[in-house]
Amino acid sequence: MRPASLGEFVGQEHLLGRGSALRTAIEEGRPHSMILYGPPGTGKTTLARLLAVNARAAFEEASAVNTGRAEVREVLSRAEHRRQTANEPTIFFLDEIHRFNKAQQDTLLPAVEEGLVSLVGATTENPYFEVNSALLSRCRIYELRALEQEHVLALLRRALGDERGIPDAPQVDDDALDFLAARAVGDARTALSALELAAETVGEGGAVTLGVAEDALQRSAILYDKQGDKHYDLISAWIKSTRGSDPDASLLYLAAMIEGGEDPRYIARRMVILASEDIGNADPQALEVAVNTAHAVEHVGMPECALNLAQAAVYLALAPKSKASYLALGRAREWVRERGMPMPPAALQSAAYPGAKKLGRGTGYDSPHDHPEGVSEQELMPDDAVGERFLELTEHGDERELRERLERIRKARGRSG
Repeated sequence: MRPASLGEFVGQEHLLGRGSALRTAIEEGRPHSMILYGPPGTGKTTLARLLAVNARAAFEEASAVNTGRAEVREVLSRAEHRRQTANEPTIFFLDEIHRFNKAQQDTLLPAVEEGLVSLVGATTENPYFEVNSALLSRCRIYELRALEQEHVLALLRRALGDERGIPDAPQVDDDALDFLAARAVGDARTALSALELAAETVGEGGAVTLGVAEDALQRSAILYDKQGDKHYDLISAWIKSTRGSDPDASLLYLAAMIEGGEDPRYIARRMVILASEDIGNADPQALEVAVNTAHAVEHVGMPECALNLAQAAVYLALAPKSKASYLALGRAREWVRERGMPMPPAALQSAAYPGAKKLGRGTGYDSPHDHPEGVSEQELMPDDAVGERFLELTEHGDERELRERLERIRKARGRSG
């Protein structure tokens, strides 16, 4: 079921858009040395084969797990023979390139540099950590992403309906297909292998049910509708457990969402919101942790980013909690809704345009930098909001110190009590 053309290839739209370097290289048959970096079953080998077919090039394939320098030299020798006798180019696809040590990688350098072979390395590990800089500098790096559930589902349906697919394909229930697509975690090879095994299990005339699919994939079906009640119930339970400082419950509901195929980016977004809504300045670092987790999810992808989500869930659950900022913003917005847009005092208004000073804008502003203690007694509220207090800090975590600081500032400004 390996795609025979770019038209059959699914996923990796960020790399294969019209006019992109990789798409152009494949379509025009002009290969260049590259490293394809991404999770298993996302199309690395397929892209290398498409590159070779369109370039009318010989395709040499090896795995760094069981290939040494002697085998590499044999590949290069055959490539030299082809070039001299038929002017035929060679694409050398080296899977698991990160398993080569520096000496083995150095063997490839002269051949790549002079263009004897176009090297296509494949790896699930970050090549910037695993491939030496000399080889990296001669290759383009393309990062593949885990396939979306709909991509895997399309591949499964094709395998059932394509003449190249499963012979005498049985009837497969929709919920079984959905299960395989969701639980393969973006790995097309895993999903197709499980579908093939399920088809062999039931035989001709049989039907692949959810139970058969579970057995084939050796994973339990987690009934989870990402658009339905379970989606909202589990994220609600995760939020309330994390807010309630129970890391075990937080991890349980997080695990349920991950096992159910929830989009990890959605979970990360909820973590960023919770960091400000429920923790706030009781632990300002919580927001930093959540934002970094969101970045990690985008960069790493499933399944490994589950570890980043777990680390963040534990931190957020154990962090001191405060809704002070959340409540303060609510009070301030309610004031604006009831009384309208506030008119700042003239001294606070912008004086950055011609004629502003003639209108009194910015005149009389007393900068706190001009005071030894860094605090000015000047009134900063609009006239109809003088004396209003929206922020009430708690005694939790870092907010205790902020509360004491706020009281000192209010006292210095003559507004304590």
